[in-house]
Amino acid sequence: MPQHLIRKLEQFTRLSHADRRALEDIANQRVRLFGPHQDIIHEGDPPEHVNLILEGWACRYKQLEDGRRQIISFFLPGDLCDPHIFVLREMDHSISTITPVKLAEIQRDLLLDLTEQHPRITQALWWEMLVHTAIQREWTVNIGQRTGLERVGHLLCELFIRLRAVGLTEGDSCLLPVTQVDFGDATGLSNVHVNRVLQELRGSGLIVLKGRHLTIPDLAALQAVSLFNTNYLHLDREGRHLDANGPERPFA
Repeated sequence: MPQHLIRKLEQFTRLSHADRRALEDIANQRVRLFGPHQDIIHEGDPPEHVNLILEGWACRYKQLEDGRRQIISFFLPGDLCDPHIFVLREMDHSISTITPVKLAEIQRDLLLDLTEQHPRITQALWWEMLVHTAIQREWTVNIGQRTGLERVGHLLCELFIRLRAVGLTEGDSCLLPVTQVDFGDATGLSNVHVNRVLQELRGSGLIVLKGRHLTIPDLAALQAVSLFNTNYLHLDREGRHLDANGPERPFA
């Protein structure tokens, strides 16, 4: 069930019953399971389908010839990995799991048919693509201009708010299966630097990390310290004028 994708798209517009059913159908065509730290697709591979993350975490990365890796983005439940990838002849990056992942492989013809038959979904997918582009811009600013503490704090804010948008937080807590090495690869910091920053955030009471769980007691305070502004995530229903007619059916 693509309930996380539906929740996310409905940050932009309210979908109809038919829109939701179409997304459910397309997500059930071919479901695959991957273990942790396993490549879903490699750089250089021909893109044959779009991957929809149903459960688990993954990341997009580039790797240099000497083994150094840069994580370019994190994929959370409900994320489509490059919905317009079919225009490329080969992948220019790799996608790997962080945790065990359940995903739906969506074939090109099915996706094209979906967008032709359901214009609200099409416009919501445009919105999602633009949000992902905005996130990439913010990551560039993060690496280029913010301090180490601001980089890590900013990424924690972003991940928490993205998880909250798809219903995967509990109060001020969420699952955080990202390692310090992953954080370093995403923020351009060494493992030692990431550890020092996390200790500083803990010591100031801005975060609580216990195992794979993150708690942010005061999100506004962490946002202020990290120079975080939610505007680039565009979570304020810009497409409300496209809302489906008829009674709404909220997701449980």
